[in-house]
Amino acid sequence: MASKKLQQRGLGRGLSALMADVTEDSRESATGSPRRPDLMVPVEKVHPNPEQPRRSFDAEQLQDLANSIAARGIIQPLIVRANPRRPGEYEIVAGERRWRAAQMAQLHEVPVLVRDFNDTEVLEVAIVENIQRADLNPVEEATGYNQLMHKFGHTQEKLAEVLGKSRSHIANSVRLLNLPEEVLAYLREGKLSSGHARALITAEDPAALARRVIQKSLSVRDTEKLAKTGIRPDVATVAQPKRPAPDDKDADTRALEDDLSANLTMKVRIDHRPGQEHGQMTIQYTSLEQLDRLVGMLSA
Repeated sequence: MASKKLQQRGLGRGLSALMADVTEDSRESATGSPRRPDLMVPVEKVHPNPEQPRRSFDAEQLQDLANSIAARGIIQPLIVRANPRRPGEYEIVAGERRWRAAQMAQLHEVPVLVRDFNDTEVLEVAIVENIQRADLNPVEEATGYNQLMHKFGHTQEKLAEVLGKSRSHIANSVRLLNLPEEVLAYLREGKLSSGHARALITAEDPAALARRVIQKSLSVRDTEKLAKTGIRPDVATVAQPKRPAPDDKDADTRALEDDLSANLTMKVRIDHRPGQEHGQMTIQYTSLEQLDRLVGMLSA
């Protein structure tokens, strides 16, 4: 009987069908009309999936969710299955953040929707649910795509279709996993952006260049230039805007500039080459009237 029920649930279904099953359960909650849970289960009888790909939860965001749950309860039930290791208890398929926040809010029970998923389907749903969250760091996102492709044989095209991403986005994301662990750590910590990391992939020494990027707060464009030139990051320099040379005019030249400026009522600058007999004088006008007056004076 149980086997027949599993077949009806679609054992071995495609990724689109799996996600449709989960999103159908939560669709009404988005409109403010929560789906009625199958059960209210004691929080201690619900356990996280040990294969859950998400390992880090932002403490501040979790506290915000706990405050919301304390005020309004859990609007969207957790998706669970019967725990294969603990008879009479449940394992989370989707909604571990809500479960953690519920404990912080000191709830004794949580609403759940019980579904029949095998181990493979649970992991697929968990990965996709995580990818669809906006707060994943680039490494977690890339790891999720990689697992879906290599563990479950999904193509980039299929993932793009199901997740609403472009194929190039998925391909570029997965390429980040080719970077050294040191660079991936910078990505996880938010010290580097995805743009910086993509530029580092082709660098001769990505880790050394990453350290320089962080130290100098280089832009993505500057990082791309350094990676393409192949210059060692410990000696490479990014072109900086030229600063004007310090004004080292002597006192006589300054005095002459001031006198001429006062007589013409226009700014006068004299650039005289020290030790030479030539240079140039610049007169700056700020209106056409000043220009006409200057031309008249020179013509006379």
